[in-house]
Amino acid sequence: MKISVNDQELFTLSETQKLVIQNDIHSDLFEDDMKRRLQYILTHKYERSFARLKDEWMNKLKVNGVQSIPLDDEQFAQLVFSQPNYKNRKQRELEVVT
Repeated sequence: MKISVNDQELFTLSETQKLVIQNDIHSDLFEDDMKRRLQYILTHKYERSFARLKDEWMNKLKVNGVQSIPLDDEQFAQLVFSQPNYKNRKQRELEVVT
């Protein structure tokens, strides 16, 4: 089983690794279960990251003079990213180094 993102192979489960996992998971459910687990991990990471973003930015948006804050998560994130004082992780780390 090959795991890829954007056509780039990340890793492969060998036949032995698959069989080991299938010792716990029914063979007929294996592929769907693996897909569900990968989706859960990425969704959980997004949810935790979004919660931290929201916690950090609710007060900053008020300070920035924003009068209306969207309830939709996607729109909220876009509002944050459009702020002139928004910096992503890489930008924040580069500031510390320089």
